[in-house]
Amino acid sequence: MSKAIPFPHPHVLRLCLGVIFSVPAVGLAADANVGYSDTPMLPGQPWKVHDGTRPQPRVITPAASFSLGANAPSDAVVLFDGTDMSNWVGAEWKVENGYMEAVKGSPRSKQEFGDFQLHLEFATPAEVKGSSQGRGNSGVIIYGMYEIQVLDSYHNPTYPDGQAGAIYGQYPPLFNASKPPGEWQSYDIIFETPRWDADDKLTKPGNVTVIHNGVVLHHRKEIIGRVQHRNVAKYSPHPPKGPIVLQDHNNPIRYRNIWVRALGEYDTP
Repeated sequence: MSKAIPFPHPHVLRLCLGVIFSVPAVGLAADANVGYSDTPMLPGQPWKVHDGTRPQPRVITPAASFSLGANAPSDAVVLFDGTDMSNWVGAEWKVENGYMEAVKGSPRSKQEFGDFQLHLEFATPAEVKGSSQGRGNSGVIIYGMYEIQVLDSYHNPTYPDGQAGAIYGQYPPLFNASKPPGEWQSYDIIFETPRWDADDKLTKPGNVTVIHNGVVLHHRKEIIGRVQHRNVAKYSPHPPKGPIVLQDHNNPIRYRNIWVRALGEYDTP
């Protein structure tokens, strides 16, 4: 059994405390007004971290329902079934009407996972307040280290590597498949954990596949490293398993129907 994983980076600590990062006023399209120009270049990309001039992902209308209400397979671990938060620690959230709503703290799952398939459903606040990163902000932070952004990205320009479905601060989603505020949406995430050798040399970067409302946003996309704000992500060794963390970003985001299952190995009975 792997040991519990601390949240070693200051940014992750800030995420779990729900501190909102300030972002300049929103423009009508991708430009410097929705991002930053004083951040470092992303490795292998012609863009800076949180680059406001990066092209906005193409907006598409997703199907009305893809995996909403999907039942957990028989080998899945149900992290939230709509009744209580007994499988989570580190937060005080409201539970009612089959969902949990952010109040205080960023809950993390008691159980830890390696390579996994995760299903969850979320709804950004129906009452729109704020703009850019201040609107419906949350995140699925794998191990408390690797973030898939949750945001109200419906007619809400922001820096592309911070919009809904982004690998935060690293890659924008291929498409903007967001539904209107208040509507339930689904994420189906497949994550493969990074590996290190005995000398703590990275032998395999982590990668992630993200499906948002039935639309593939990333397919086995290599993760650059642990989530950073305004800086380039970097790896540091950690155990092969860790918790799922849901970010409290001082927005009343809602989650429901959360389950996860191990990917398993071929030829293993």
